[in-house]
Amino acid sequence: MNFGIIAAGEGSRLVQEGVAFPKPLVPLNGEPMLGRLVRIFQENGAGRISIIVNEQMTEVREFVENLRKEISIPVDLVVKTTPSSMHSFYELGKLLKGHGRFIVTTVDTIFREPDFSGYVKAYSDAAADVDGMMAVTSFVDDEKPLYVETDAEMNITAFLDKSATDGDLKDVYIREFVSGGIYGLGDKAVDVLDECLKNGVSRMRNYQRALVSAGLRLKACDMGKIIDVDHAGDIAKAEQFLTQNS
Repeated sequence: MNFGIIAAGEGSRLVQEGVAFPKPLVPLNGEPMLGRLVRIFQENGAGRISIIVNEQMTEVREFVENLRKEISIPVDLVVKTTPSSMHSFYELGKLLKGHGRFIVTTVDTIFREPDFSGYVKAYSDAAADVDGMMAVTSFVDDEKPLYVETDAEMNITAFLDKSATDGDLKDVYIREFVSGGIYGLGDKAVDVLDECLKNGVSRMRNYQRALVSAGLRLKACDMGKIIDVDHAGDIAKAEQFLTQNS
């Protein structure tokens, strides 16, 4: 399995709140978030890791360049400032396409390591007709969550900006989660992404809707609690989450 990390955001809210580190290098219990992901990917059998960072964060680029010297697996580094995480995903997609299934995550997505290992195994073992597997959670931590609607077999049927229970109840059986910011996809999904860029789609959630509209079979995998580090106060919360495993 190949992996990708989107680490090209500016982390402006953290800077405004007095955090001295670039977002990808914010330490959680002494381990930079970016380094933590690379380690976890290695422990889950990564064949290759592709990372995108922006042009302004030279410390992050240097960190990745040093990592490349320290680990045995190939690490691709893309240095490019992009307007959105979807555009960053596009840059990684060009490297990941043609090498089978891959998993991409944003650098500030914090999860329990055993839960992630279970997700990697589930996607690796998924049937050949499964085009992707998205990590989902029932824990709402994001300021603007993307709701993921599934059927009883965890096939994704829709990506919604608000909970379906906020409106009219549906007559069909549905389960509802929130996107966890971890995307298991393949070549078909990269082709859809190319079309999205051509058509002016500019948000990751709209790209995910386009995957459903294109007829790709997407499964959801409940990874339990997942949290994001968007604000200074989230750092202590993430450290406690990882230390107490709760």
